[in-house]
Amino acid sequence: MAAHSDKNPRTLDPRYDLLRFLPTTVKEMEMRGWEQPDVILFSGDAYVDHPSFGAAVIGRTLEAAGLRVAIVPQPNWRDDLRDFRKLGRPRLFFGVSAGAMDSMVNHYTAARRLRHDDAYTPGGRHGARPDYPTIVYTDILKRLFPDVPVIAGGIEASLRRLSHYDYWQDRLRPSILSDCRADMIIYGMGEQAIREIARRLQNGEKISEITDVPQTVLSLPSGTTLPENTIRLHSFEECLKNKRCQAENFKHIEIESNRMSGSPLVQLTAGKEILVNPMYPPMTTEQVDATFDLPYTRLPHPRYKGKEIPAYNMIRHSVCMHRGCFGGCAFCTISAHQGKFIASRSKESILREARQVTAMHDFKGYISDLGGPSANMYAMGGFDRSKCARCTRPSCLHPKPCPNLNNDHRPLLDIYHSVDALPGVKKSFIGSGVRYDLSMAPHPDEKVCRANEQYNRELIASHVSGRLKVAPEHTSDRVLAIMRKPSFSLFHKFKRFFDKVNAQEGLRQQLIPYFISSHPGCTAEDMAELAAETKQLDFHLEQVQDFTPTPMTVATEIYYTGLHPYTLEPLYTATTPAQKQEQRAFFFWYERDMRPQIIASLRRMHRPDLVDRLYGRTYTPQHPQAGRPEAPRSKRPAKHRR
Repeated sequence: MAAHSDKNPRTLDPRYDLLRFLPTTVKEMEMRGWEQPDVILFSGDAYVDHPSFGAAVIGRTLEAAGLRVAIVPQPNWRDDLRDFRKLGRPRLFFGVSAGAMDSMVNHYTAARRLRHDDAYTPGGRHGARPDYPTIVYTDILKRLFPDVPVIAGGIEASLRRLSHYDYWQDRLRPSILSDCRADMIIYGMGEQAIREIARRLQNGEKISEITDVPQTVLSLPSGTTLPENTIRLHSFEECLKNKRCQAENFKHIEIESNRMSGSPLVQLTAGKEILVNPMYPPMTTEQVDATFDLPYTRLPHPRYKGKEIPAYNMIRHSVCMHRGCFGGCAFCTISAHQGKFIASRSKESILREARQVTAMHDFKGYISDLGGPSANMYAMGGFDRSKCARCTRPSCLHPKPCPNLNNDHRPLLDIYHSVDALPGVKKSFIGSGVRYDLSMAPHPDEKVCRANEQYNRELIASHVSGRLKVAPEHTSDRVLAIMRKPSFSLFHKFKRFFDKVNAQEGLRQQLIPYFISSHPGCTAEDMAELAAETKQLDFHLEQVQDFTPTPMTVATEIYYTGLHPYTLEPLYTATTPAQKQEQRAFFFWYERDMRPQIIASLRRMHRPDLVDRLYGRTYTPQHPQAGRPEAPRSKRPAKHRR
């Protein structure tokens, strides 16, 4: 015992053991005896060594391949660029990621107002990364080390891999590979691609010679010989001139992103061919396990000295069980990045991570989430995989659940039961979004139907922390069809089941629905109907959002082009601040300050019935003052009233 008495107690605590993390400084490299790293990663996020943070996943993947990997989190791009110089030149390449979010979504609200916090920065501090870090970081690295390959990845680069509408600049932009100086982009979940590229660079190939790795984006000279099955999109310049060309392109992009074996895509841009190689086939269970079983500390790097990182706090006691989402929602980017085919972990791998969570110093017995991109798609897919291999549907659930979809929730129930049985676990919660249209969809086996109903029952009775959040998104079936979401009648059915289970279990839990305003196809009248219908259900809406166009979604293409990419039919979209504010106001019909604005809108629509439904019979067309809010009574003497 005496041998340890003169040591800093932090050196004995694994939370402060620098050798358990990827090195971030020269000193940390020297502790390992390194003179030069093989790869240096630059990230717009703080370094959290956890499988939910992409830079950590890529770093650990390369480390497992035998490479020396260092990481520079949130480098200062405003000063003399010492953060970009401090680790020197890597032997193989630099890797660049803007972080776990598109930087513009991270920085700005749907109203294009600057946010004042950043969940991926210590202390939630804003300003630790620039707008478009992919562009800024790669340009700096190429200025300092022009001969070192730079490979960009992460969601910002992934979703901007071809021409895309940028909401924050309100213009069509080319592939981000045209705007930055990266040699290559990896899109989607990048472990397989980065491992293959590193192997080939180690074997002496030049970065310019590596053109056939799946999930990579390359800039090639015009006239380059391309694979026979390559789909040629309208050029960026054509898309600039004609929005219809951009809409037509997107249909091909989404279909190929969601195919089990897609075709290459190419788009001529400023005289260069932007080639997008198809995605890898869906990862096997063994491959997904290998990623999640890497030696993550599951902790922020000690450099942050205990400062809170809000995004980490949200997931520190959670377990992600699968990748991919086959919901295909029109406003969502998950399938464009992860694909629609589910890649699930084994039960053993999930339980190993759950045991790690229970061993954490701050674990109090509650696992915050057993989930994934959608909470209840674990271990699901087609009965006949050969049909899936030929499928081009962007959604397995819309317009109705695919008859080839096996929505058996029994494997998921088995995981829940096994995790809850672990020593130290008091309760596990489901914090990810639940697709009730999936758990309530029919199945040819009656035993599975009963198990799926049991899933819904156990979810409500045992895995809700007082409030279950679900995402009907709207009440109008016409708008929901554009969103690729089920009819609101199914939400009514689920709510009745939710209320029934609560009554049977003696619980007083809340069902919290998410809704979106200003989605393409949605009018102010649709929002007024939403307000009236949710009032009837006794909801005072909290989880609401104004539609934000993000690159590579159907909804964004409609917002920009005014056309649905699959039908090329025109669709109305609220685009001006006034139009968007009018729609958003209906979420808050119950706030007194909103009442005059809402009643005025309803009068313009000639919808006195909705005024009645929201506020009672206050509107009479014969009276010129009808529908206006009652003026507060004056406390002055009557002779002074006017």
